[in-house]
Amino acid sequence: MSFFQILFRKKKLGESVILVDIGAEGIAGAYVRYEENQLPTLLYARRLPIEIRKDEAPERAMQRALDILCAELLREGAPTLKRATGSGTATMIIVSIDAPWQETKVRTEVFESREPFTFTKNIVIKRLGETAPASSGQIIADESIISTMLNGYETHSPYGKKAHRASIVVLSSLIERKIANDITSTLRKHFHGANILPISGSSLRYQAMRKLFPHESDAVILDATDESILTVALIRKGIFSSLVQVTISLDADTWTNVITNEFIEIAKNYQLPRTLFLLAREPQMAALKKMLDATDFGSIWLSGNPPKVVPVLASQMGSSIRQATAGSGDIVLLLMALFWKSRDELSEKIV
Repeated sequence: MSFFQILFRKKKLGESVILVDIGAEGIAGAYVRYEENQLPTLLYARRLPIEIRKDEAPERAMQRALDILCAELLREGAPTLKRATGSGTATMIIVSIDAPWQETKVRTEVFESREPFTFTKNIVIKRLGETAPASSGQIIADESIISTMLNGYETHSPYGKKAHRASIVVLSSLIERKIANDITSTLRKHFHGANILPISGSSLRYQAMRKLFPHESDAVILDATDESILTVALIRKGIFSSLVQVTISLDADTWTNVITNEFIEIAKNYQLPRTLFLLAREPQMAALKKMLDATDFGSIWLSGNPPKVVPVLASQMGSSIRQATAGSGDIVLLLMALFWKSRDELSEKIV
């Protein structure tokens, strides 16, 4: 089943989904149950480090961790799912893949004509096929349209409408073909018959954040959910305007200097927004926020006033996701669960 068929297939009254998060330092998995007119329930969650042995390629260590995670999901998670639902089988696997295993690119495609034309899925699919950014050694793990403008106005449900000019913002996730095949093979080995939907972690978290904070149309998202890689995304009028991924260390000087330099680069082309969303795991969140609060960003912002730093916490998601697991919750897995719950609303702008 293709990416688009999976995304737009009919809703079921009840659905069990496996979430798999693959990052630079670790991987995580979860079982989530979705029922009509109820909050999704996170029934089981497990996170493991990626431990690289001497003289071992990082991708081999990641594959070994994924194999262990899948075994634990079946050994511990599936019985939990069965006790809650009567069946230990999930029909869908959502795989969120982050750098360095994938590369995210943002581009804008423009369609225009002197005469009004009907904006359709077919012309968009044709254009995406012509402009696909993947090289011979890569595949497109997912390609999401995150904004559509008709005649200069952002438009929901744009297909079938007339326009002189249309533009789409496309977020593409590229992954090395061998790594993608190895991930898929490992998942299929453990979970027979389940549909697999790979997606860029940056794309998924942006779309979930748009649902979680619908009124924050202008913001910077600092995604530090992996300690060694920072993603800086600028959102203007609800649209991804720029995205940069940098390798980084967590010592205070290096971390804040890199962020300051990225803000300076963004400010060359855009006015910086007043809100900074900080995405990080709970153990690091307090320290990272303290670093940001202690950094003088006032000279970069035109107003001279520092931006407001908003940490995104698992506790903020209580009205969207119900947790049946111990602990405060894994923010990455919770955002994944929210993404799949809201896919129909979010996919208005996805081919």
